[in-house]
Amino acid sequence: MYLSEELKKISIDCKCFNEKSFSSLGLAGYNDGKDVCTFLAASKYADGISEGISMIITSKSVYDELLDQKKIDDKYGICIVEDPRITYFKLHNALCQNDEYKRKEHKSIISDSAKISKLAYISDKNVKIGNNVVIEEFVSIKENTIIGDNSVIRAGSIIGGTGFEIKNSDDRLWTVTHIGGVIIGNNVEIQQSATIDKAIYPWDDTILSDGVRINSQVQIAHGVKIDIDTEVVSNAGIQGRVKIGKGVWIGPNTAIRNGIKIGDNARVNIGAVVTLDVPDGASVSGNFAREHSKMIQEMKRYKDS
Repeated sequence: MYLSEELKKISIDCKCFNEKSFSSLGLAGYNDGKDVCTFLAASKYADGISEGISMIITSKSVYDELLDQKKIDDKYGICIVEDPRITYFKLHNALCQNDEYKRKEHKSIISDSAKISKLAYISDKNVKIGNNVVIEEFVSIKENTIIGDNSVIRAGSIIGGTGFEIKNSDDRLWTVTHIGGVIIGNNVEIQQSATIDKAIYPWDDTILSDGVRINSQVQIAHGVKIDIDTEVVSNAGIQGRVKIGKGVWIGPNTAIRNGIKIGDNARVNIGAVVTLDVPDGASVSGNFAREHSKMIQEMKRYKDS
């Protein structure tokens, strides 16, 4: 695909030079690494450009900064537009109507040993459900979902729905289309009324690895990756593209900002608001979250003052 052609289809003015083909969309530091078209809304994001970027959507002012800072060269094709971010997501939404961009469709595959309530909804395409899976009443399993063996989805949970990624342009709000998937491993348990959103991009998945436990009323956004034997307790909210390690405990009523990493065996304590990466084995508390013992010391100083 070529940007100049695709943007013309959706009536967006652009100026492309050194144009190269692209096969997928992705963020500068989060993509599938294969002929990727991305966007840069500010020059600082150029520091995170990964391998595989072929085209960059940006503005004239940002491009001039990139040249001055020597952060860009003829390795990349450039597309100059008025609003890079909005252009990028409008392009994504348009491409989601293209069968070549989306995942290939197949009939859903459900193991004969799965126990599925008659009151559950299972998409008839692009779902795979493994052996001995239990799916209770009023569960919705949307397309592009894989559920491994011996996993349990309790009543009222929604797996693979469209997440809350909203943009504002042309004096209106609009939703970014989600056409990725969800992969749930073996021996996972998801309690009542949890929400696991599918990823945005066709190459991406929201992943709950083997042995993960998700409590009631938990919301997990697009592209989140949770490693084995991690627990997420009730009313936790995890924003998009968060990467959570092995054996982590995420406490009740916690909020975790998009795009950060939480290391193996870390602990996010009750009500924490996490905006920065959490190292392996760390315990964080508070708003904004910091190392638990430091937070306790601050509370004592405040109490004694």
